[in-house]
Amino acid sequence: MFNRVCVGIVLGAHGLKGAIRIKSFTDRATDVVAYGEVEDEVGQHFQLRLLSEAKGIVTVMVDGKTDRDSAEAMKGAKLYISRSALPVTKIDEFYYHDLVGMAVILVDETKVGTVKRVVNFGGGDIIEIVCSLGDIMLPFNKEVVPVVDVARNFLMIKPITLIDNCI
Repeated sequence: MFNRVCVGIVLGAHGLKGAIRIKSFTDRATDVVAYGEVEDEVGQHFQLRLLSEAKGIVTVMVDGKTDRDSAEAMKGAKLYISRSALPVTKIDEFYYHDLVGMAVILVDETKVGTVKRVVNFGGGDIIEIVCSLGDIMLPFNKEVVPVVDVARNFLMIKPITLIDNCI
């Protein structure tokens, strides 16, 4: 398990008074400010105040940033919150970052690899798996991944072949 979760990345400054634009990785874009203080990769802490949101991009004021140059210096910074700040998940719910590093097994319990990441390029969630054949990407849905067991640190995939996907 990870102690902190990345909730967004700073895209750059907005305006002249220290506002920044953040690409939010939270379910609702504005939740990037809902969990309280955030920190960057090196452990600097920031308090954010929401100004606006449009298409998954939030514009915020950062306490202590009062000019464009100081805001622009944050460009590219990943913003994290403490894992404990997140709500407890319900049964059959999980956070994608909890999947990273999980064992990937087939229905017959043959281990095929480990989860590298979960991404969404706009057409649905994709799970990337590191295996002996290299990295593979599969749709992340109940048809392909029927079981996710966070407590036992594995997920199960159904065997899929190119032919199955072409029919």
